[in-house]
Amino acid sequence: MNLIVNADKNWGIGRENQLLVHIPNDMKMFRQTTTGKVVVMGRKTLESFPNGMPLPKRTNIVLTTDQDYDGRGAIVVHSEDELFEELKQYADEDIFIIGGESIYRMMLPYCDTAYVTRLDYAYDADTYFPDLDARKEWEIVKESEEQTYFDLEYVFLKYQRRNDD
Repeated sequence: MNLIVNADKNWGIGRENQLLVHIPNDMKMFRQTTTGKVVVMGRKTLESFPNGMPLPKRTNIVLTTDQDYDGRGAIVVHSEDELFEELKQYADEDIFIIGGESIYRMMLPYCDTAYVTRLDYAYDADTYFPDLDARKEWEIVKESEEQTYFDLEYVFLKYQRRNDD
């Protein structure tokens, strides 16, 4: 499984159920990476999308404890077990965890690849992603040239879970 996240220099990922910053090039990379794939998210992440609608051209799976939740076209599951049962239908490499914080934390142990847009700025965040640099089981295997959006610098990183036996 994969995950994809935009994180600031303190691994902040959001504030008040919104991304910290909207970078067109990051959005384009996200679209290119996840189109035609399966995206897994929590209810609040779905509700943060335009009109609270699932992402087009993807299989959207939403995990929520709300038994009456209307996913507006997304597949809705209500427990970790139900989520894993649903994910059995898809190839591991086609699954992308896209947030928010609790979903990332729950699914990180099952992911082998992390696509991280890393911002060289510390925002006032209220949700965070686990610090992959502090975890010895993760290593950076690919790093883009430094990108700039106005005065914000960032890089696209690809982390891989180490196969240390």
